[in-house]
Amino acid sequence: MTTVLISGASVAGPALAYWLHRYGYTPTVVERAPAIRPGGYAVDFRGASMTVLERMGILDAVQAKATNMGDITYVNEQGKRVCSTPPSAFSGELEILRGDLVDILYERTAATTEYLFGDSITALHDDGDGVEVVFESGLRRRFDLVVGADGAHSNVRRLAFGPESSYAHDLGYHVSVSTVPNHLDLDHSGRILNVPGKAVGTYSARENTEAKALFYFSTQEKLDYDRRDTLAQQAIVDEQFAGIGWEVPTLLAGMRQAPDFYFDSITQIKLDSYSRGRVVLVGDAGYCASPLSGMGTSLAVVGAYVLAGELHAAGGDHGRAFAAYDERMKGFVLACQKLAEDGAMWFIPGSKGFLRLRNLTLRMMPYLPWRKVIEQAPLKVGNSIKLVKYEDQPQRPAAPRR
Repeated sequence: MTTVLISGASVAGPALAYWLHRYGYTPTVVERAPAIRPGGYAVDFRGASMTVLERMGILDAVQAKATNMGDITYVNEQGKRVCSTPPSAFSGELEILRGDLVDILYERTAATTEYLFGDSITALHDDGDGVEVVFESGLRRRFDLVVGADGAHSNVRRLAFGPESSYAHDLGYHVSVSTVPNHLDLDHSGRILNVPGKAVGTYSARENTEAKALFYFSTQEKLDYDRRDTLAQQAIVDEQFAGIGWEVPTLLAGMRQAPDFYFDSITQIKLDSYSRGRVVLVGDAGYCASPLSGMGTSLAVVGAYVLAGELHAAGGDHGRAFAAYDERMKGFVLACQKLAEDGAMWFIPGSKGFLRLRNLTLRMMPYLPWRKVIEQAPLKVGNSIKLVKYEDQPQRPAAPRR
C-alpha cells in the first residue's frame, strides 16, 4: 500500500487524491487553512480538462454550478461601451467559481482521504525509501511519496527544490480579486475599463447575487510587501487606481470590505523537472501559467489526472512514473504559459495607441475572415495534450481510509 502526502487542498490536491484512491493508493491532504477555502474568482475549463471532469464523474456537478457568463463589455471612464468579447473569450467551455469547484472536489474525496487542516509541512527528509515529514504542529509521519499542490508560492517546492526565485518568472503585472456587491445589477455579464497599463472590472456571480472586482496593473519594479498583510496590499491597489473614473471608487470601497481579498504578482513557474526523488509537484506549484492564461485550473486537473495515471501505469515505480509525467505535461505547460505571455498585452494594453488598436480589433472581430482561428486559439491550447485512459488499465484494490 503506497501512502502519499499531498500539500494543498485547493483544486490540484483533492483532484489528485481522487485519482490516487481510485488506483489503490492511500492519500493524505494537509492544508494550512482551518477548512476548505471559500470564495475566489471564476475559473474555466477548456479541451482536455473537460474530458478529465467527465472521467471523474463530476462534469454534471460542475455544470450545475456554472456561471453561465455572457458577453464582457469594455467601457471608457464615462461608462460608455467601446467594444465587447463573446463568453468563450473569458469563460472557456465551462466556467465555475473556484470556491464551488473546491466544494465539489472535497465532497468527492472527504470519505476516502485523510484531511489535516490547520497544519503545514516544515521539513522533508527523503532517504530513498520514503519521506520523513515534520509538520508545524509537531506531528511527525513517514510517507512513500510527497506531492506539492500548494500553489505558485509552494512550500513543498521551497523545501525540496530550493528558493522560489530560482523558478519564478515575473510577467510584470499584479492582480487583485475580491467579492463585492453587484451594485451595477449585472445579469451574467461583466464590464472592464482599461487605461494604459491597467485593467479594472467587475462581473456578476452566484446568479447575480454578488460580483467579483478585478484589478490588474503593470509594474516596472518588484513591489515589496508582506504576502500576509492584507491592509498593505489593499493600500497598493488603492494607490494604483486612485483618480480613475467610471465605477472604480465604488469597486475599491467594496474591495476594502471583501471577505476574500486576493492579491499577488502575475508570475509563471518554470522547472526542468517536476520531481526530486520521492517529491513531485502538480498544478501551480510545478507549472503556474498565471491567471492571464485562463488555463490554471485546466492544468491542475489534467496534471493531477496524468500524475496519478502514470503512477498507476508504472505499478508504483515513482521514478518511471515521474519521468513519464514530465514528458507528457511539458508541451501542454509550455503552450499554456505562452498563451499568457501573448495575451497580456491585449488584456492590459501598455499605451493609448495600442489600447485604441485593441479596441478597434475587438470591434472588427465579427467581420474578420480569420475570426474563428483567433477565437479558437485557447481551445486549441486546451487540447494540446493527448490523454491516456489510465482507468481502463488493471487496477489495484481501492485502499481503505485509515
